[in-house]
Amino acid sequence: MGRKAKNTPQTDTKIKRRLIIYLVFGFILFFCLILRMGWLQFVQGSDLKERAYRQQIANRTITPKRGNLYDSNGKVLALSIDVDMISVNPQKLKYKDGKEVNKAMLAQALSDICGVDYVETLDKLSSDSSSVKIADKVEHDKIELLKNWLSSNNIVSGVNIESETRRFYPHETLASNLIGFTGTDGQGLIGLEYSLNFLLSGTSGKVVTATDSINSEIPNGEQKYIAALDGNDITLTIDMNIQSICEKYLAAAVHDHRADRWNCNHDGPWDW
Repeated sequence: MGRKAKNTPQTDTKIKRRLIIYLVFGFILFFCLILRMGWLQFVQGSDLKERAYRQQIANRTITPKRGNLYDSNGKVLALSIDVDMISVNPQKLKYKDGKEVNKAMLAQALSDICGVDYVETLDKLSSDSSSVKIADKVEHDKIELLKNWLSSNNIVSGVNIESETRRFYPHETLASNLIGFTGTDGQGLIGLEYSLNFLLSGTSGKVVTATDSINSEIPNGEQKYIAALDGNDITLTIDMNIQSICEKYLAAAVHDHRADRWNCNHDGPWDW
């Protein structure tokens, strides 16, 4: 039987050196880890916490209903009606299992249900935009069909169905220079819609909900709801019957005298 070789002093020294090197190297790694943890915790902690909150929380604005305008007899001059609008975030189109949605199939479904152009819709779904409008003023029965289709195909995020309000003028152009109109954002641009905007517009509300990694709302998660405050209804002193008669005879006078134009709502002298 062979004898085991005894460690020489030189060999023992080499082993000790290696152990010391390993210990020093391990201590350096541990020290770097502590520094990194301290940096993340105390230096970047508040910023990382804020970023995590933004990623996990979804804020949805609740649009207030704009106030109505009435004439002195209570006839509606301007009102806001609810319509449904469909938009898509192409970057967040996901199935329930987290996989990316078949955009060609979704474009075909949107085309069949909403009557939009397939090629144009597919281009929108393939864009880099964070939000693209697919269709607005969609009937409620079509919205229900789309919801059922999305549910049956396990599409849980990326398709947004929102209720928005549109301004409607029942008497069309009657007293239009006086009443004015609103923009696409629902804010008054001219006329009484603009000058009384602070009374008509109301105050927006919001819903704050917790979301998961694919931006789906977490069931039974924390939710904060702030109700929207609708705008005020305003009754004007004008009478639509008298206004209609005035505009009728003014239009006839313009025609008979071959005037260039007229403005029955001009604040100053008549503009003939």
